[in-house]
Amino acid sequence: MDRSRRNKGDRSATRAKEKDYVIVTVVEDMGKARDCKDLLEENDIPALIRQQQGSSGETCIAVLVPEGQMDEAHVIIESQDTFDDFYDLGMDEDEDEDEYEDESEEEAEY
Repeated sequence: MDRSRRNKGDRSATRAKEKDYVIVTVVEDMGKARDCKDLLEENDIPALIRQQQGSSGETCIAVLVPEGQMDEAHVIIESQDTFDDFYDLGMDEDEDEDEYEDESEEEAEY
C-alpha cells in the first residue's frame, strides 16, 4: 500500500515538473528526438520527449527542457546542427573528389 501511494506521489511530482518545461525543438522521428535529448543531458540540461498532436492532426515529437534553460538548449542544438551540416558538406565534397578521380583515371586509360 505504501508503494502505490509513493508511485502516485512521484507521478504528480513529475507532472508538476513537466509544467515548467517548454518545447525547445520538434523533430521528425524518435531517433532524432533521443539524439537531441542525449545531447542536452550531456550538457547538463534535463530533457523530456513527448509525442503531441500537431495543428493539422499529424503526430509531432517534441523535445522539452526547463524554461530557464531554453536559451542554452537552443544554442547547444543549433551548434550541433551547424556541425552536422558542416560535416555533411565535407562528406559531399569528398564524394565529389572521388568521382572526379575515378573519371580522371578512366580518361587516362584511353
